[in-house]
Amino acid sequence: MAQIFVSIAAVLGGLSVAAGAFAAHALKEKISERSLEIFDTGARYQMYHALALLLVALLISRATSPQPMLIATGWLFIIGIAIFSGSLYALSLTGVKYLGAITPLGGVAFLVGWGTLAFAAWGLKF
Repeated sequence: MAQIFVSIAAVLGGLSVAAGAFAAHALKEKISERSLEIFDTGARYQMYHALALLLVALLISRATSPQPMLIATGWLFIIGIAIFSGSLYALSLTGVKYLGAITPLGGVAFLVGWGTLAFAAWGLKF
C-alpha cells in the first residue's frame, strides 16, 4: 500500500504544480480574480494533502504490522483531494455556484483523515 500511496501522491503533487502554473499563466486573463483565488485554494490544498499522503506512505512502510487506520487515512486524503480540490477547480472554471456545496464534503474527508491519522499514531510501533 505504501508504494501505491507514494505513486498517487507523486501524481497529485505534480498535478498541483501544473494546476498552479495553469492558473498563473493560462487563466489569469480569462477568469475573475475571485475565481483565480478559488482555483488557487484547490491547488494549495491538493499539494498539502499530497504531501500528507507521502507521510502516510512513509508511516505505513515503517510500521512493524499492518495499519488499517493509516490505510484509511490515505484513502480519505485522496477522496478529499478529488472532492474538495476537484469541486473548486470546476467551480472556478464554470461559475456553476452549486459546485461550492460539494466542497465541504471534501473538507470533511480531510478532517476525518487527519483524525484517523491522530488515532493511528497511538498504535504505531517502530
